[in-house]
Amino acid sequence: MSEASARRKPNEQPALLDTELEHLPAELRWREWMGRVEAVVFAASEPVPRAVLARVVGKNCNLELIIDDIRAELAGRPYELVSVAGGWQHRTRKVFGDAIHAAFGTSAGEGAKELPQAQALVLMCIAYFQPITRGELSSFFGKEVSRDLIGMLRAQDLIASGPRSPQPGAPYTYVTTKTFLSQFGLDTLRQLPDFEALEDAGLLSKEKLLAGDIPAGLASGEADGEDDVVGEQAP
Repeated sequence: MSEASARRKPNEQPALLDTELEHLPAELRWREWMGRVEAVVFAASEPVPRAVLARVVGKNCNLELIIDDIRAELAGRPYELVSVAGGWQHRTRKVFGDAIHAAFGTSAGEGAKELPQAQALVLMCIAYFQPITRGELSSFFGKEVSRDLIGMLRAQDLIASGPRSPQPGAPYTYVTTKTFLSQFGLDTLRQLPDFEALEDAGLLSKEKLLAGDIPAGLASGEADGEDDVVGEQAP
């Protein structure tokens, strides 16, 4: 505990942070703002949104330029400041992925597990067509998408319940989460590659998907029945 904290009376609020720093020369003020922003990002376990970073700098501070200067200073470091999931986060550069894997057995510091093909295909469809119901997913693939598979994606916080569909029975829809954006290194869904790019890369075939050419693990052994309707808990 710091000396200042020890002197503070119970229920006494800490002194407000001086964000304007008007007593400092412009260059030193800018360096202090850079240090504060980087410290906040470094201390956070999740991407830090702009609104949070704005709390530690002056009201007229250009956060975009602050970020640019921090990123420039990190150019030679093995980690970088990246824009992901609507915020900013320190991440190890991909070029060091093999070294991290050799040391810890995980990929570039994220510890994300590779999804089975069935989960990856369903997650991809939710990402592109959200909000989408389980029934619509089943129609898209031509096979029943099991509640278990949806539950696995929810358990990993990659998808969540979206708004009720206007279809009869008001079934649940599903949408992707900030964890999805973070895990796949995306800032917004607008950064998803288009279908044409995926097809060109050999990663996706619309014809195969629409023809129901999907892994056996996509569906449960038996059809799960009707999609989730009002009165049921979202899986």
